Amino acid sequence: MNATATTPSNTSLDPLETLTIRMALSADAEALGHLAELDSAPPPRAVPMLVAEVGGELRAAVPLDGGPAIADPFRRTVELVAILAERTRQLAPPPRRAVRRWGLVPAPRPAPASHA
Repeated sequence: MNATATTPSNTSLDPLETLTIRMALSADAEALGHLAELDSAPPPRAVPMLVAEVGGELRAAVPLDGGPAIADPFRRTVELVAILAERTRQLAPPPRRAVRRWGLVPAPRPAPASHA
């Protein structure tokens, strides 16, 4: 699995800027804090997150545990958050299949023979 995907971005005015989706690193803590502040959100929790960078600038982040996204409100980020949410869904473990509680009932065991 490649943790970083880079494609041309259509979410900014400059089509030459590059969109990078990657896992957040500890070095991103300050930028994530700044992004949360811009978004009037609480500081991000210390959980695994996916981040979207456009032209090397952090624009949006989504926690892998399904918490709320944080994004730069002064930039066009709706599409970035949607991309991050979809990638988060793809990275999630598959749902556990429910065990069937119905089906064949095992035959009763014969009673032990008594020795008299």
